[in-house]
Amino acid sequence: MQVYNANMISLNSIIFNGITATKIDVQTQLFSGLAKPDFNIIGLADRAVKESAERVLNALNALNVARPSRRMTVNLSPADVEKSGSHFDLPILCGILCALDILPHDKLSKYLILGEVGLDGSVLKTDGILPASVWAKKQGLGIICPASCAAEAKLSGLTNILAPRHVLDLINHFQGVHELEFPTDIHDPDTTDDTSVGDMAEVYGQQAAKRALEIAAAGGHAMLMVGPPGSGKTMLASRLPGILPDMTTEEILDTSVIYSIAGKLSGRSLITKRPFRAVHHTASPVSLAGGGSDARPGEISLAHNGVLFLDELPEFNRSTLEILRQPMESGQIMISRARHNATYPANFQLIAAMNPCPCGHLGNAALSCTRAPRCAEAYQNKISGPLMDRIDLHVDVDAVNPWDMKPDQNIHVETSAEIRKRVVAARNRQLARQGCINAMLNGSALDNAVQMTPEMTEFLNTAAEKTGMSARGYNRIKRIARTIADLAGRDNVILDDLIEALSYRPINRGKYGAKI
Repeated sequence: MQVYNANMISLNSIIFNGITATKIDVQTQLFSGLAKPDFNIIGLADRAVKESAERVLNALNALNVARPSRRMTVNLSPADVEKSGSHFDLPILCGILCALDILPHDKLSKYLILGEVGLDGSVLKTDGILPASVWAKKQGLGIICPASCAAEAKLSGLTNILAPRHVLDLINHFQGVHELEFPTDIHDPDTTDDTSVGDMAEVYGQQAAKRALEIAAAGGHAMLMVGPPGSGKTMLASRLPGILPDMTTEEILDTSVIYSIAGKLSGRSLITKRPFRAVHHTASPVSLAGGGSDARPGEISLAHNGVLFLDELPEFNRSTLEILRQPMESGQIMISRARHNATYPANFQLIAAMNPCPCGHLGNAALSCTRAPRCAEAYQNKISGPLMDRIDLHVDVDAVNPWDMKPDQNIHVETSAEIRKRVVAARNRQLARQGCINAMLNGSALDNAVQMTPEMTEFLNTAAEKTGMSARGYNRIKRIARTIADLAGRDNVILDDLIEALSYRPINRGKYGAKI
């Protein structure tokens, strides 16, 4: 029996498992013979990919290209990896056009191709262009992507970029009719960020909370503020980005890649300012951790290299909060689904705020409620002990005295810029000494960074024994003390640093009397 051996067209596309890229060969074959005309897409494709067949056929019609009277089969290889997304439209259409000798296969095989195709043949925006361009550059390939994503592709430093608005632009380019140029209405990438952050000088009073926030910024420590409504907890948290060090080039690219995969990266800019993700307490576990059918990153990953702010902490669903425990320790989060696993970076700084009780006025003699302190204990115990133990700094934020609302003109109030200088200097000491910030210190690295004298050891051991402190809490005291010493410019931790660090750890809920 003689078998017709059709030529196979193979083009390059991509999928992402978290931020890890996997190359996909888009293989196209047109068969002649007795088989009726048909169009099959195989290779563990989801519904969005299967629907490419209709979009591609309509695009062929818009190009005045007759539908092939032969059977068409598109295989997405490797076949055992699930494929999702509409970005396979363009490589599938290009594969058919190559099989019909309308596009040159030898030239297109040197590009990574991705983009959604409209029914009229237009090439539409797709997510993940930045990490795809980074991958293409490493592989020595060019990239063919939608014109609306051209600036995002350029952010990777890749120069061989073809960005058509319509499939006809691509055909004209390779047939020599009209060279495809970089879109003239797409400007060069703008890495500026005009997002304004309030100044710490605008926060009246709250010197203890400001000090704790400075320590949190310097060492990357997690922090919880407890206080009545209107005491300035949210105001303080929102000003944290203004005292944090600038992002490094590596951090900018890592964070921008996550935003690109999530479809939240502007086509004209990288993420150059540390993210500040303020999450509402009605957030679901999927919105916080990430997930869905295509395992998109959630708020935890969008806060990578930045701040995750959770206001009204006890109002969050408990199962949602428990998601934070593993990424706070490991710096990454794994999303597991029946047929899909994805791992995303999640190196965030947690800042949380809460009222001491449901009404928020526990401890205020003028506004005290009759249900105290039992209502406060029940309210605060909505948050699990293991999660509380992972928060380094616990700070009481008292109501602001009305007389402090107009500060004394003779007293200098520090600005964010002044505080930031100390924070940056402290971070530089940490990186020079141990190569990481203090919040990441563990094991022998922590012991080397904090040289304990017999007096300091006796003090900390006694405090740990009396308060029932966990081993995790014990090490967190040492990390905080190391940060306090760094802010003071000291090479060694002293007893006063340990005493101040201990004041930020929860023994009980302070004056409210509710056990943590």
